[in-house]
Amino acid sequence: MLKMFLCSFFSLCTLSVYGGYYAQSLCKTDGFTCYQVQPGDRWEHLIQDLEDQMMLKKLNRTNTQLKHHRVIALPKWERSSLYHFSPMPYYIDHDGEKRVVISLKDHAFGAYDESGALIKWGPISGGRGYCPDTQSYCRTVQGEFKIYRMGHAGCKSGKYPLETKGGAPMPYCMFFHRGYAIHGSTLPGYHASHGCVRVFDDDAQWLNQEFVEHGTQVHVVDRL
Repeated sequence: MLKMFLCSFFSLCTLSVYGGYYAQSLCKTDGFTCYQVQPGDRWEHLIQDLEDQMMLKKLNRTNTQLKHHRVIALPKWERSSLYHFSPMPYYIDHDGEKRVVISLKDHAFGAYDESGALIKWGPISGGRGYCPDTQSYCRTVQGEFKIYRMGHAGCKSGKYPLETKGGAPMPYCMFFHRGYAIHGSTLPGYHASHGCVRVFDDDAQWLNQEFVEHGTQVHVVDRL
């Protein structure tokens, strides 16, 4: 009941996005407006407060520079924190264990404590539909997993880029299934990885150092 109320209130749970820019759908929902980036626009031009600037980037699921003609979502009203814009439910059914839930359609993760309460959420970029370099489909695997290996700020890929047989930065990597990991990286606003779950570096550090442990549950779903 609570989840249904929250989805109705924020109108964020109606989004259905996999391959395109998340912001193009977000800006058409209640509480947001669409803004087309103009020549010379930068994040700091749109909003000067660094904390609010970071919130705007996370709402748009990107930490890259703005590009001319790109559409981003601007909130119509002020909220006290990013937490209040969450597309993830504030409570989920629980089994007494904390977990990380990845919602691919919402381009978001939610960190839930042992009581099923949302502690933190943030943007993600999952696997793209098709990867030209591997000539294969590379969407993020869905299912229930557990963290089995963790790295530090200097974590790097052992496979990508293919031409160098690895070396791509994966700061604060947290592996949950074979080569699939949650890690800090660039988020362009759409699913763009080889299957890993990219998050902002600060979110990766928080998850790695303050929330996730070996054995922490990771649930990857299309949408909650």
